[in-house]
Amino acid sequence: MEIILSNSANKPIYEQITEQIKAMILRQELKEGDALPSMRGLAKDLHISVITAQHAYEDLQRDGFIETVAGKGTFVAAQNREFIREERLRAAEEKLQEAAEIGRAMDIPLDQLVNLLKLFYEEPQ
Repeated sequence: MEIILSNSANKPIYEQITEQIKAMILRQELKEGDALPSMRGLAKDLHISVITAQHAYEDLQRDGFIETVAGKGTFVAAQNREFIREERLRAAEEKLQEAAEIGRAMDIPLDQLVNLLKLFYEEPQ
């Protein structure tokens, strides 16, 4: 599991960890039942405090992405398909909001933005 942290990012370190682990789960790089490092192990690997790792894991657990089993460790939780869909939709909404703001700021007509989205959406990968 590779997590890249940036001290110059606008987000706190625990949030960077949380977002990257969520993304790995949503992309199915981490699958249900996969073991995650212990909080101490994560802290050591990333050269951060255990409290920062704990904060990230608490957020992931609260959001249903991971579960901790006493004496056994922390694992990727079974994912609710509807929840995953909502997370992906929320991520798309954030990007579309950003595109809309850029479009308004640069006086790009809405129909041109819609056409760009259609072009990217229909483009084979």
